[in-house]
Amino acid sequence: MFSKSIKTSFIGPLSFYKKALSIALPVILQLLVQSLVSLIDNFMVSGLGNVIYSSINVSNQLNMIIFVLLNSICAAGGIYISQFNGIKNAEGMQHAYRFKIIFTLLIATIYTFITYFFSENLMGFMLKDNLNKQEIVVEGSKYMKIIAFTWIPIALSFSIGSSMRESENVKTPLIISVIATLINTVLNWIFIYGNLGAPRLEVEGAALATLCARLIELFIYLIYCYTKKTLFFSKWLKIFAIKASFCIEILKKSFLVIIANLSWILTETIMNRIHNGRGGAEIVAGLSAAWSIANLFQLVISGMDVSTAVVIGGTLGRGELDLAKKQSLWMKSCAIIVGTWLGFMTFFSSVLLPIVFPKISSQAIVIAKQMLFVIALYMPIWTFLNTQFATARAGGDAMLGTVTDLSVNTILFLPGILLLGKYTTWSPVILFAVVKISDIAKLIVAEWQLKKERWIKNLTTNQEV
Repeated sequence: MFSKSIKTSFIGPLSFYKKALSIALPVILQLLVQSLVSLIDNFMVSGLGNVIYSSINVSNQLNMIIFVLLNSICAAGGIYISQFNGIKNAEGMQHAYRFKIIFTLLIATIYTFITYFFSENLMGFMLKDNLNKQEIVVEGSKYMKIIAFTWIPIALSFSIGSSMRESENVKTPLIISVIATLINTVLNWIFIYGNLGAPRLEVEGAALATLCARLIELFIYLIYCYTKKTLFFSKWLKIFAIKASFCIEILKKSFLVIIANLSWILTETIMNRIHNGRGGAEIVAGLSAAWSIANLFQLVISGMDVSTAVVIGGTLGRGELDLAKKQSLWMKSCAIIVGTWLGFMTFFSSVLLPIVFPKISSQAIVIAKQMLFVIALYMPIWTFLNTQFATARAGGDAMLGTVTDLSVNTILFLPGILLLGKYTTWSPVILFAVVKISDIAKLIVAEWQLKKERWIKNLTTNQEV
């Protein structure tokens, strides 16, 4: 009797997990394609040596800021798209989509200007006291000046692709992603090493390949939306046909989440800066190689994140509040199992490092193996924590992310990394392992916030758009 009660309380029916998997799997496959191509990109660039490989990865450390911002805006509008999709309210979905387009374009335009005109300054900041700072800055700024022109097409593609997933069309973004990333891979091969008669452009070739792939990706998205007339899609002439009150409503519910996300990425950026100053190019190359492998497994977390938000958001939008509460528990139980499995997979993946990155130094390989071991230990915690955040986001609970991230980052993480960075000579791997203990505190705070049940609400009720 007791075991049956536990199963009923904590484990959902198979039909629930099948639905969640049907949403998560195409997202995971899409991200897998992107990650595999990214891995191939890293493999190609790593063949040029530690310095050039490091230059691209330091640039990507900076660019994580705009990716977090774009994802935050898309998630804010996505709350409403998921819930309006639950009742098939096309007009509501279109207004939420317009919100995404307006604000992602604004962010992308500003970031394009910053990364084009201040690339050397940004690279120099991230490298602190790195022994190979000057060489990495020179190569990295070449990359950033070309990549700057990708942010506007990326913003538009993010807005469209995320809206498709939130309206339960997860296959189309997968197919488009496959096409774009294959193009990116082929162009990398051509431009980086000068194949098929093209000039050998090295780091600039990697950036040019990415730019071409992003433009093609956006073009395919637009053609699909215009021809299929998706429910959420709004033509350009109507992009600004959105009520200010609706924008304000979304911003009010998402502002604190965006601030919390910014606090997270800024602390991560500071941590990367401190890590980069603990040696030469081998430090950056080793850490980058480790994360290239680990990201293949972290994409499962992203798939669970999207699935949780879409499934629970749709349930809330239909007004089935009690069921949504049960679904949250079912997803968290699943997160524990999946996170543990991801930890084991990450640990054993270290054997791939010499195969995937044969041209980086042996020092970098050792650092990468150590880092993968630490990442493996934290995988269950991160999986559970992301599921908590996705649950809160499904019901528009901005306080959970804000209280969790701001409190822990401000009180524990940031002071910890600054003090350890200043007063110790620990390696980047040990620094990371110690300061990330703060994520356990995040998990506890997030669960405390979830139990307040602010997220259990139907945002479509009496919502005028």
